[in-house]
Amino acid sequence: MIGTILTVCRKEILETARDRRTLFSLLLGPLLGPLLFVAIINVAVSRNLSGLDQSLDLPIVGAERAPNLIAFLAARGLHQAAGAGLTTLDDVAAAVGRGEHDVAVVIDERYAKDFGTAHAARVTVVFDRSKSRAQTKIQRVQGTLEAYSQQIGTLRLVAGGVSPSVLRPVLVDELDVSTPAGRSVLMLGVLTYFLLFATLTGGLHLAIDTTAGERERKSLEPLLTLPVTRASLLLGKMVATVCYMLVSLALTLVAFTVALKRVPLEQLGMSSTFDAGTALATFAILLPFAPLGAALMTTIASFTKTYREAQTYLTFILLVPTLPIMFAALLNVEAELKLMWIPSLSQHLLITSLIKAQPLDWTFVGISAASSLALGAVVGWVAIRLYEREAILG
Repeated sequence: MIGTILTVCRKEILETARDRRTLFSLLLGPLLGPLLFVAIINVAVSRNLSGLDQSLDLPIVGAERAPNLIAFLAARGLHQAAGAGLTTLDDVAAAVGRGEHDVAVVIDERYAKDFGTAHAARVTVVFDRSKSRAQTKIQRVQGTLEAYSQQIGTLRLVAGGVSPSVLRPVLVDELDVSTPAGRSVLMLGVLTYFLLFATLTGGLHLAIDTTAGERERKSLEPLLTLPVTRASLLLGKMVATVCYMLVSLALTLVAFTVALKRVPLEQLGMSSTFDAGTALATFAILLPFAPLGAALMTTIASFTKTYREAQTYLTFILLVPTLPIMFAALLNVEAELKLMWIPSLSQHLLITSLIKAQPLDWTFVGISAASSLALGAVVGWVAIRLYEREAILG
């Protein structure tokens, strides 16, 4: 039986390899994910860093009412934009709402009168919080104005003979126990999503072509008349699918290993430990998931009659294994024994531990692999039972 399975597997692998368009898509797919991932992170990093380091021009209405404040802002790279043509708070709000400016400052008309009295002088920062690209600029302006306020308050206390520490009866210290590798999860936490998606898409074409494709071409019936058990025939097809899935996973890991070296995580206080050793460990963790994915796609495709129909169904099926990862990222789920029984989620949590440079719990690894293989065997058995029915030829 094993010889028959390997023969069918070799046949399917060679036939798929002869299709140049299919082979090109299988090779190109693993490269697009890492390139897109690295491009997005580089843009995000450059945008955050540029907002902190570069000089920023912004509309300042009523600048003549607070020359010392304007000088303080200018010393920190915040300059008044020339020719803004804005005179009132309503004008500024409308301009920011239209997207003409990311952030603006309006100094109240009573600023000069209230500054030297017991009344607080008012300054309004106008911004649109829904614009994510402006968040760094908004925080920079707010932080600078807060620093000016604290400086003036401290000077007033000193002038009155009062220690500034009176305003801080409780001194709060911060101790961040995170490591640069641990903080990198904030950026690299979606890495498992790309890896799982690449693994599944690597065998997608073969899973469809060896089931719905053969039914559509009317080549399934002659194939089933051969002196070979249907179980051996289908297992051979699934093994071929697994082979292409693993090739896609390996190529994606190689691409990520190379691409992540081009990501300036160090500038954000992070570091990437994703080297060749981590890539090999990640491959081993995701290896048991491949049979489950192949069996699932083969089973779903067995219910369809045409290639296009199978492609439609399997496109939605690709989202199922990635849903637990989304919930884990939103809820900040940590690795636990009870979660290792859930395929895809367990792999995600284990890979996250690798990214954090934390030691793996081999009990967790074993349970994750066993549960994925067991579920894959169950789903594969369902696919075999479907093929043993004569209705499969209808």
